[in-house]
Parts: sequence; C-alpha cells; structure tokens
Amino acid sequence: MRILKELNPSSNIKLQDVKEHPITVNQLEALEQLAGSYEALFSKRAKLYSEMDLKNADLKEADFKHYLLQHYTFLKRPVIVLDQDIFIGNSSKVVAAAKKKMND
Repeated sequence: MRILKELNPSSNIKLQDVKEHPITVNQLEALEQLAGSYEALFSKRAKLYSEMDLKNADLKEADFKHYLLQHYTFLKRPVIVLDQDIFIGNSSKVVAAAKKKMND
C-alpha cells in the first residue's frame, strides 16, 4: 500500500491481488520474458523459502517457476510492468525508477 500511495497510479493501471487471484502460467511466462529469468521474480525473503530450506537446494529455473506458481508468497512484490519495462521489488531504487517511468 505504501508503494501504491507513492506511485499514485492512474485509473488505467491494472492491479492484481495475487492472494485472491493467483498468477497464471501465461502471466508468469510473460513476466519471465521481461525479467529475463524466473529467479529475478522469486523472493528469497519469503517465509516458506526458509521453512522449506530452499536456500540449501540447488534450484534451477524450472524450480523457480514451479514455486512461483505453487504459492504467491514466492513472488517478489510488487511487480510493475510499464510498456515493455518491468520493475520488481520494493527497494527505493526500483520504486523511484517505476515512478519516473510513470511520469515520462
């Protein structure tokens, strides 16, 4: 919510609550094309990541895709797509870049 307030999105922005409406295979594949990898979309800070001891697993791209589709918590959020640019995560640098792009 903090990031949404900071970005002040216009009404033509489409928001998706991935808890209520899980990401689809097609959506994830489209995001991967923009991001360059499934790992870039994957949150290693997710509680399940440590609970499942995934840090000690040798995860491949197929594994990242599997976990991203399995549970929303593995998706690094927010994911903002503007034209063909993707902004992943909530770091101040990423949010500032997304905000700049929105105002261009």
